[in-house]
Amino acid sequence: MERLIGIRREDKSIWEKRCPLTPFDVSFIEAKYSIKTVIQPSKIRIFKDFEYKKVGAKITEKLNAPVIFGIKEMPVDFFSTDKIYIFFSHTIKGQEHNIQMLKRMIQKGITLIDYECIKDKNDVRLIAFGKYAGIAGMIESLWAAGKRLNYEGYKTPLLHIKRPIEYNSLKQLEQECKKIGKEISEYGFPERISPFVIGIAGYGNVSKGSQALLDYFPCEEISPEELENLKDNSHALYKVIFMEEHLVRRRDSKEFNLNDYYNNPENYESIFTKYLQYITVLINAIYWDNKYPRLITKKYLKENYNKKISKLKVIGDISCDINGAIEFTSKNTNSGDPVFVYNPITDDVTDGFKGEGIVVMSVDNLPCELPRESSEAFSKILLPFVPEIIKADYSKDFDKLNLPFEIKNAVVLYQGRLTPNYSYINKFL
Repeated sequence: MERLIGIRREDKSIWEKRCPLTPFDVSFIEAKYSIKTVIQPSKIRIFKDFEYKKVGAKITEKLNAPVIFGIKEMPVDFFSTDKIYIFFSHTIKGQEHNIQMLKRMIQKGITLIDYECIKDKNDVRLIAFGKYAGIAGMIESLWAAGKRLNYEGYKTPLLHIKRPIEYNSLKQLEQECKKIGKEISEYGFPERISPFVIGIAGYGNVSKGSQALLDYFPCEEISPEELENLKDNSHALYKVIFMEEHLVRRRDSKEFNLNDYYNNPENYESIFTKYLQYITVLINAIYWDNKYPRLITKKYLKENYNKKISKLKVIGDISCDINGAIEFTSKNTNSGDPVFVYNPITDDVTDGFKGEGIVVMSVDNLPCELPRESSEAFSKILLPFVPEIIKADYSKDFDKLNLPFEIKNAVVLYQGRLTPNYSYINKFL
């Protein structure tokens, strides 16, 4: 195969400034592996065209390269016959909005490698933006909390938090959080909304990213079991992490078993709602599929809103599964308009943070709000796999394809056919 890769321009959203490989790493793979790069021009990419040109990449509209890297889904008319494409396809759950794209790739005889499926032998994802989704999602949620509380008549230090896209860098964002953290230590929260509790469902990379940001605030971690008897300290935030055993229980009351839950989720029911009355901001950072119980249903919220659930102000649904774990996450929002208010009584949605109900943040591409840092981290992780992807012989049958284990298991399509691991997607086609 020609030692040449292409990098596609991201155009799914005006906020999407990320790239899969930075100019520095493009320079590195040419120097070490003699792999050249062609890249589509972009007016919004965080790294400018001249930065790539300076390191030897060719800026061209037409990507005449056998392997093309991107980030988000690609238009159905973009694909060329027999090429290899690497991006987040969002097809492995049979996502309806991407089925036409997948069908076109099948028609074109394309090989698709999906970043989401690149995992080690312990099934741990190796290439992801999760940390930065967590950071941006937490800031968006705290920004929304400051705005919502102010709307309800409570002025708090959180009102000084800005949106992630309003900061010049992650470093500046962190410095501002330190200042706001000092304000909380000094002035605290109004007594009527204390204690201020941030609940985080999940403990993976997204959760870790959101937790890392709380290190800049006066934050005390407590267990879910401590919520009921929590003593008020209005000069701090409280963080509580919810694991699977806090979210569900077996229907037959037998002891919780994690492997059994993953293998037999139909035997479990949600118990998470018993904690909602104590939480001010909820961050949803779990992986969810429709075989699992929901965290919060519309029915529960309608029956308990303003009875048990008056404290809950904001849900930061970072996982952002439409009508998923948070059933009333009815739509994706974007970086220009990140939140809506869900009214549990009328089942209505109103854009913004005003109105009766609970504020929901459901931006579906949060890492793009920290484009430089998230791109640099992603590029460093992806870099070692690029030479392996280039040198593989794609003329062979799939079972003889000489890709590393981690990459081969992420091949969703091979020469236009679903590979054995992903043959189940046929039912969505």
